[in-house]
Amino acid sequence: MSPIRRLLPTAYCLLLATLPGCGPAPLATFGVNTEGRDPSKLGRTEIEAIHETIAESFGTPDVPELPDEARLDRALLGEAAGPIAGDRQGRQRGLYRQHCAACHDLSGGGAGPHARLLGTYPMDFRLGQFKYTSTRDGGKPVRRDLERTLAGGLPGTAMPSFARLPQEQIDALVEYVIYLSVRGEAERAVAGLVLDEGEYLPLDEYLVEDEAITPVAEQWKKADSLVVDEAEALRAAPPLDTADRRAASVERGRVLFESPNAQCTTCHGPEGRGDGEQQELYDDWNKLKKGVSDEQTRALAERFALPLVRLRARNFHEGIFRGGDRPIDVYWRIHVGLKGTPMPSSGPDSSTEGVFSPAEIWDVANFVLSLSGN
Repeated sequence: MSPIRRLLPTAYCLLLATLPGCGPAPLATFGVNTEGRDPSKLGRTEIEAIHETIAESFGTPDVPELPDEARLDRALLGEAAGPIAGDRQGRQRGLYRQHCAACHDLSGGGAGPHARLLGTYPMDFRLGQFKYTSTRDGGKPVRRDLERTLAGGLPGTAMPSFARLPQEQIDALVEYVIYLSVRGEAERAVAGLVLDEGEYLPLDEYLVEDEAITPVAEQWKKADSLVVDEAEALRAAPPLDTADRRAASVERGRVLFESPNAQCTTCHGPEGRGDGEQQELYDDWNKLKKGVSDEQTRALAERFALPLVRLRARNFHEGIFRGGDRPIDVYWRIHVGLKGTPMPSSGPDSSTEGVFSPAEIWDVANFVLSLSGN
């Protein structure tokens, strides 16, 4: 394949793969993630080196490969990858392109053909951060976290529920999202070696393994040990079997919510309406697009696929909880925070006691839920 073809934008490759009547579709490729970088400083040789290095370890959208460190399920990846099709046994193939690529893009970059039409951008998996998890210490999500997001969708956004899909298809999509995330983080690390550190080309395979692939894979392996266990969390919950006990928990939660140490009102406002004094909020997917001046922000905009958008603190009175509206879901949001956003972890972790104890988190969660009428 020619160097020019290798550098075709992802969205264009996806379009070509779906046009009817044009003969055999060209092989789909992952475009190199150069978002945020000055185009004038990107040499063709370096971009091709990044592309080829990552392709050797992770393959293509049609034929994904796996470095040994990733420990992903090849059979599940086979169901999610490639063009949309069915096999002789009736199994659906190409699940990611069927259900996800239009918004999340072929590479998982969150800039698919529909992305600009959406009020909330799709997740860019390549950054390796996921907002709605049950893991403390900034940990990666476990598969159950991603399954919950797929099954429940994200209320208030264009992300629908996929609860009607067979469990095997949900498992396949979860596996593929992890694959895209591991690949994306590894690619960013390789780009750092090539573009920032000036490593000699071609890159040494052991250097790539040690500096780009293994560290990312290890974080995913560690996730299970960082889960804030649901059963253990429930043991700290106050009894709510009477109206008086529920009211007492809600009142304790209100006091904690308004306490200066917690700083909940800074973003969410004193009544939880999302109207706090801090309105200039940006998540990690948008921070890089924000310059120190309007002029610099406009200049940076040319380096990204999607425009800068500001984050809006949740108005709890609307009753929309994107990470789930069960009490345990709200408990997790307070305990571990929303990764990649200004919403911090407030619960105990391996290094701190946290702003709130588990019992106090339950009181705050009950207060928050009471604002929505739950």
